[in-house]
Amino acid sequence: MKFELQHTDPKSSARAGKITTDHGEIETPIFMPVGTVGSVKGVHFRDLHEDVQAQIILGNTYHLYLRPGLDVLRAAGGLHKFNGWNKPILTDSGGYQVFSLSDNRKLTEEGAVFRSHLDGSKHLFTPENVVDIQRTIGADIIMALDECPPGDSDYKYAKQSMELTHRWLKRGIDRFDSTEPYYGHSQTFFPIVQGAGHRDLRTQSAEFIAEQNREGNAIGGLAVGEPTEVMYEMVELVNGILPKDKPRYLMGVGTPANLLENIALGVDMFDCVMPTRNGRNGMLFTSEGILNMRNEKWKDDFSPVDPNGTSFVDHHYTKAYLRHLYVSKEMLAAQIGSMHNLTFYLWLVKEARKHIIAGDFASWKEIMVKKVTTRL
Repeated sequence: MKFELQHTDPKSSARAGKITTDHGEIETPIFMPVGTVGSVKGVHFRDLHEDVQAQIILGNTYHLYLRPGLDVLRAAGGLHKFNGWNKPILTDSGGYQVFSLSDNRKLTEEGAVFRSHLDGSKHLFTPENVVDIQRTIGADIIMALDECPPGDSDYKYAKQSMELTHRWLKRGIDRFDSTEPYYGHSQTFFPIVQGAGHRDLRTQSAEFIAEQNREGNAIGGLAVGEPTEVMYEMVELVNGILPKDKPRYLMGVGTPANLLENIALGVDMFDCVMPTRNGRNGMLFTSEGILNMRNEKWKDDFSPVDPNGTSFVDHHYTKAYLRHLYVSKEMLAAQIGSMHNLTFYLWLVKEARKHIIAGDFASWKEIMVKKVTTRL
């Protein structure tokens, strides 16, 4: 993987760059639609490619490991062949899913013991086998196994968790560097900064991660319950330490305003279930504000879903019709909402990139943050 830093904004830390992988180029800043089990819920890959214009998607190691399982993925030739997506894929390590199932897991120095949410069977994730699993999945970018502590973790727990993550990282790096990809395309390995909301721990973790000199770095353990101001404070702190010539991936974030504020702080890559999850439930994000499509006010509004939208669903369907679909619990509503929101998120980061290159991102961002947080 290669990263080229192409432009920086003169009045913020926003950056425009290009990541090159064997499955294609990614222009940053970028948002990655979440394809947990190898699919982005309710969206065909043709539409994801042509309409949403996604450049990279995310898969989840925990879910893909349990189902369809490694034997199927290996026999298919990896996830790209299995699901037909021929652009880059990033897989997270599965750690977040393991740790969110707090009643069914146990952490040891060796790794994380957990029980499947599908059948209760017992499994072990280690820093080493998580690398092996992601090699088998065949993602272009794979993540280190880490522990993601709650946002309100006390200092003692956050410190112990961070130190365990660092020890696991060294083992993961050793495994990655001593193994080869399976399917003829290169893979890269991102470590993850932890430390909860504690400045000295985040500083220590960012310095440790930077020392590993990998091709990219991630920031984890944010947007997990801490105040938004703390998230921004930690991102600014960490990005002041992580190398400028490597892409920075903020995991699991967030709202359109979160994206804009974190782009201003120097983040290059994002993922979040919010656009699809909220889209399934009738919340649409637009360049002028947030629409609740279940609202009675849209009952006889025959204007397009989003006149400013770039997806065909924005102009092909009316607000009244879409509200009718949601109220009727028609599955097409979830598909339309997901398509709209994903297309908007990709439009938003593309516009951010344009304004970074033009040199006026900071002023544009201030206007957009106010717009995208308005309830319509």
